[in-house]
Amino acid sequence: MNTTKNLIIAILAILVLVGGIYIVDLKQDQTGDINSNDSSLTENTFQQEKQNQNDEISNSRKNIITETVKKISPGVVGINVIEIQKYRDPFSSFFDDPFFRQFFGDRGSRSREIKELGSGYLISSDGYIVTNDHVAGNASQITVTLTNGKNYDGKLIGTDPVSDIALLKIDGHDFSHVNFGNSDDIMIGEWVIAFGNPFGLFEINDKPTVTVGVVSALGMNLEPLNDRYYLNMIQTDAAINGGNSGGPLVNSLGEVIGMNTLIYTAGSQGSIGLGFAIPINKVKRIVNELKKNGKIDRDFEIGMRIQGIDESIAKYYHLDRTRGVIITNVYPGTPADKAGLQAGDIILKIDKYIINNEDTVFGVFFEFRTGQVVNLEIVRDGDILNKKMKLEPKR
Repeated sequence: MNTTKNLIIAILAILVLVGGIYIVDLKQDQTGDINSNDSSLTENTFQQEKQNQNDEISNSRKNIITETVKKISPGVVGINVIEIQKYRDPFSSFFDDPFFRQFFGDRGSRSREIKELGSGYLISSDGYIVTNDHVAGNASQITVTLTNGKNYDGKLIGTDPVSDIALLKIDGHDFSHVNFGNSDDIMIGEWVIAFGNPFGLFEINDKPTVTVGVVSALGMNLEPLNDRYYLNMIQTDAAINGGNSGGPLVNSLGEVIGMNTLIYTAGSQGSIGLGFAIPINKVKRIVNELKKNGKIDRDFEIGMRIQGIDESIAKYYHLDRTRGVIITNVYPGTPADKAGLQAGDIILKIDKYIINNEDTVFGVFFEFRTGQVVNLEIVRDGDILNKKMKLEPKR
């Protein structure tokens, strides 16, 4: 009996011992698996956190400027032109004698090819492009390069040397193009971006160069250059250099508010922080006329002669400054005569334009068209008067 009991106890002890070993091994295996999973989970978490940090950094680098650049760039183009320019042989005077001409020919006026470059931007999906007249207005051959690297032959639809605006066209459809803003709604100090092809850098990677600045001043009336008149210009410190002419000046909303046109160098070779753009509202007006008529109609007469005001004239008329012009003669039956203007009147303002000198007057009248009525603010006998003049066709 005792023997049987002892045998049963021994068997139970063995079973308990074996079961304990099995449980311990199982726990060790489970522990090992858990530790392995913990290691894998920690690595995955680290990688996810790292990716999240990279995404946050990337998102923080994106801002309204970078998004605008991405939006506008496909609509910007590089423009290369060939002009045929005439020049006079500097030694031609030595060969004017018929005796010499029979040996050396006529060494007077000659022609040569000049390669120039500039910028422009697509304004419609069917291939209309805006640039400066001084970029493409006299071109015999125009090549337009898009940001996809493709080159197109450009056709000159019309050009206006007075305002320095030209309209081109390339064949095709579904082109990326810019959107116009409102240049009457610009704020001094707001961010602007200048796009273009300075020094031909567009050709390196088929992408426009981008510079950023602010609107420095508005309503700038500049001196005429080569019979081109620049009134009501936008001044910016966004760097504009040779080749930027014709490119868009864009606000932070991705709207074109001007066309890069001039830089003030003060004797240097590059930008010193004074660039000027033609307001986009003026560009739109000129482009619509060029698209419709191929030219701008300014075939009207005024009918008066003017003179600038110097210190002696200002003193005689008790003026506190030399700004403005004085009328020296009014021709009978002309718009100036019908408007009631008289010799001795001093013109201070024409519509919204302040008159500084004779050049400003010419430039201002070029802003108007035949049949329009303009308001002139004048000084007569110390009084400020307003006169309305209708611009009638030339007789």
